Amino acid sequence: MITKDTTFVIVGLGLLGGSYAMGLKEAGYQVLGVARRQETIDYALEHGLIDEGTLDPEKFLPRADIVVFALYPTIMIHWIQEHQHAFHPRTLLTDVSGVKVNVADKVQSFLREDVEFIAAHPMAGRETSGIEYANTEMFKDANYIIVPTEKNTEEAVETSRQLANILHFHHIATLSMKEHDEMIGFLSQLTHVIAVSLMNTHDNSHLVEYTGDSFRDLTRIAKINETMWSELFLLNKKILLSEIDAFAKELKHFRNTLAAEDTEEMKRLFIQSTNRRKKFDKLK
Repeated sequence: MITKDTTFVIVGLGLLGGSYAMGLKEAGYQVLGVARRQETIDYALEHGLIDEGTLDPEKFLPRADIVVFALYPTIMIHWIQEHQHAFHPRTLLTDVSGVKVNVADKVQSFLREDVEFIAAHPMAGRETSGIEYANTEMFKDANYIIVPTEKNTEEAVETSRQLANILHFHHIATLSMKEHDEMIGFLSQLTHVIAVSLMNTHDNSHLVEYTGDSFRDLTRIAKINETMWSELFLLNKKILLSEIDAFAKELKHFRNTLAAEDTEEMKRLFIQSTNRRKKFDKLK
């Protein structure tokens, strides 16, 4: 469990890693940061996001009670394999990865028995990246998903829940890896595919001065990190392909309805979508 003496090491000081560091520092915990560039460490120190920083992770790992990985999933897997010998016994590891199958289970398959990895997904983010955009406000309306496996202890699950509360996440839930990846395939990944596809339908830059809120809202997430999202899509390929096929089927149905000038079916679809959307409004 987290106590006032718990020391956190944040590996990866980008938007999410920097925001975790900021939130934990504001809550009074000791936070050590690991990054690839000295400029990132310098920024984090100058802005009070960390107590100490290093480019050499093994300098801090023996001091860590909890290590938070804010890295791309495949990079995180290799990172843990390379450095796990430096963890202090009973260190708890957690992550921010957007996909869990072939990530959390892979880490747990080779991890030392005296170290525990508990998967988690803070469903918060921005279209921007980098530590200079770190903020904790984005956590306050966001969901935090804990994704335990049979290898996790109850203490690790509760510690993950405690971490989410410290960072002031709005809603905390627990899902299996399969449930998580199916959920994220629809709610996040498919919506990014739709936004990207819409922006790529036409070269529409000449329409900028005429754009309304509906277009801006729908395409906000089309400003996308091409490296990270390519990796997430490939890790969740089977589920995402299924969701794309389901969406394509529904889009074709709407097209056929319009082509047939079937006003009643169009109205039914509008009413159904309106009623389904209202259920999401109630969760605010």
